[in-house]
Amino acid sequence: MESIDFNDIHTLSNPLEVVVKHSNFDLEINFQTKTISGKITHQIENLTDCRTLILDTRGLTIQKVLLDETEPASFALGPEQNSLGKPLEITINKKTSSVSIFYSTSPESPALQWLTPEQTSGKKHPLLFTLSQPIFARCWFPCQDTPGVRFTYTADIRVPKDMLALMSAENPHEKNSDGLYHFQMDQPVPSYLVALATGNFCYEAVDARTGIYAEPQIIGKALWELADMGKMLDAAEELCGDYRWGQFDVLLLPQAFPLNMTGNPRLNYITPTILSGDRSLTYILALAMAHSWPGSLVTVANWNDIWLNEAFALYIERRLIEKIDGKSFADILAVTGYQDLHQEFKNIGYSSDHTQLKSNSPSRLPDEAHALIIREKGYLFLLKIEKIIGREHWDTFLKDYFNKLAFQPVTTDIFIEYFERQVITGDKKTEDQLGLFKWIFECGLPSNCPMPKSIRLFNVSQLIFQWKNGTPLSELNTKKWSTHEWLHFLRHLPANLTPDQLSDLDETFGFSFTLNSKILAAWLLIAINNSYKNCSTLAEHFLTTVGRSKFIIPLYKALMVSEEGRAFAKKIYKKARPNYLYANTSLLDNMLGFSV
Repeated sequence: MESIDFNDIHTLSNPLEVVVKHSNFDLEINFQTKTISGKITHQIENLTDCRTLILDTRGLTIQKVLLDETEPASFALGPEQNSLGKPLEITINKKTSSVSIFYSTSPESPALQWLTPEQTSGKKHPLLFTLSQPIFARCWFPCQDTPGVRFTYTADIRVPKDMLALMSAENPHEKNSDGLYHFQMDQPVPSYLVALATGNFCYEAVDARTGIYAEPQIIGKALWELADMGKMLDAAEELCGDYRWGQFDVLLLPQAFPLNMTGNPRLNYITPTILSGDRSLTYILALAMAHSWPGSLVTVANWNDIWLNEAFALYIERRLIEKIDGKSFADILAVTGYQDLHQEFKNIGYSSDHTQLKSNSPSRLPDEAHALIIREKGYLFLLKIEKIIGREHWDTFLKDYFNKLAFQPVTTDIFIEYFERQVITGDKKTEDQLGLFKWIFECGLPSNCPMPKSIRLFNVSQLIFQWKNGTPLSELNTKKWSTHEWLHFLRHLPANLTPDQLSDLDETFGFSFTLNSKILAAWLLIAINNSYKNCSTLAEHFLTTVGRSKFIIPLYKALMVSEEGRAFAKKIYKKARPNYLYANTSLLDNMLGFSV
């Protein structure tokens, strides 16, 4: 800890003076009040004979604090600092070994996602899950909320007796009779990877070390869809080295879940939109799995270096897809990502400092980072390294990197120093070919940027060209297309389509009847942009049942372009809003001018 100045501007805590080594949660979940209450006890190490322990909090009510479980402590909450919350300042002495904080959360906590029974698959039980990333852990427990601090934890969690509780730790597979669950995480994790969920969950094992938690109504579909999870984990170990977390389980959340996935040790949240019925969207699982190494095992010391988590995870995801589904499919994902990256560059400007991998903006909050740019530009950077030094050499480096730096905080400077020592070794030619500093610290894309290519997407483009030149849709050979080939087809259709063309597309390919949420969202965007009223009912149903931000935000934006669309969007939103979570309502309330 002392050797790494992680300089995290997004924490109000003081881990360079006093650091948390282990935490014990003793909490009760109350669905009636939408609060979590109880105590957390932090085992601390005083590195500098400091007299004050400072923890991050946001929206927490602190009742009392004890030193070493018996001695009342003096404490105070400092002034509110916007999204960073309030520092909790606790007076300690040189010999203090533990601090117990008795507290409760706010019903409005952005980290706590309270779902009503109507928002779940079963419609009978409520559900709760936490979203601690990036700096929301402080919204449900007082902590040193920085990725640079890792700690082990234990927990006793009380929930309603008909529910199962889960954490990013060793988990139960069945409900018990008293609603009290004990958890243990012996490997140190940062605060943002502490996850808690409770609901009417059941469990099905895929194999000896992988399995699925979900509501009973969807567990069967999930088990079929994710049947190859164990094989994927085996492939990931071949690339990254030993899987250090013991169990790899996923929790399939209801439609209100706004993200595609979050990678937590032992318990990975996954969107239910992965259930397409044809296993075509299981690559989402590969990204969650990839984060078991960059992110969970080797974690950035501060959020300005988040590219080290995201770029490495995306690179590993595409390598896993290549191994499992073939290079041609991995190439499709790479080209699609490359196209999305350039579109994002056009949106914000190639010279924007948001296009740098290493953030140098002291005022930027971590959830304001352009995740797509960090991932896709970072992926191209790692792909460039692979091409220059060779895949065999690069793969050896990856395993060594994850093994030598396991359970440690890393920075961009640490990565560069390690890479130069292990790979460049003073070779000026290799150093010039790579251009590390241009990739990491400069805006836009360097001149040596690789350009991914896909013969399968080229063939899709050829069919679009043929259709534009008179070939009937029914004569286009689309039988073996993947989800992303269909997405490429939809995204590259002419911007302006007639009602007859739209009707022909829908009748020929059945877009309105697909179970694939990615394809349906892309089709609805085309329908909205072309005022195709035949899809109005379908759009309303989609927006009132699906909560994934990547799908619904673009649809609302498209509706807001016209006066008629705005009226339609506001009508739908009023009906749909109770099914959305904070991640969506915080954006859409402002976009649609909605006031609670």
